[in-house]
Amino acid sequence: MPVAEPMGASVLIVNSQGEYLLHLRDNIEGIWAPGTWALLGGEPEEGERPEETVARELMEEVRLSLEFHRLMVGDVHDPRGKPGKVVVFWARWDGDAHTLPLTEGIMLHWFPAALVPRLVTAPGTAAVIAKYQSVCARP
Repeated sequence: MPVAEPMGASVLIVNSQGEYLLHLRDNIEGIWAPGTWALLGGEPEEGERPEETVARELMEEVRLSLEFHRLMVGDVHDPRGKPGKVVVFWARWDGDAHTLPLTEGIMLHWFPAALVPRLVTAPGTAAVIAKYQSVCARP
């Protein structure tokens, strides 16, 4: 049985203090996870590999070019409820979130891990952070 193409790719950006850069999505109908804190990323263009999707989305959304590493493949549903897969990467960046030229959504903000459970996050965001902490984070 052939493996379905992922319906999206995202990136968890982490700074040297162990904080996570999250993106507050627009609260409008028709977009995925409106009004939640989420990872940066998006849907692939035709023929695009997940690595290319993440690189393009980072450049389009916040004008960042980062070295990223594959973290996991997660389950996701599009705005109409159709199930699919999303490829998630992680990257390190120590910049000021408020200086990035955000072209989609409301804002970007760094959050310490202890505060993330108190946020309204997009589906799967907590699982991505937990996976990162178990695989990549250093004490």
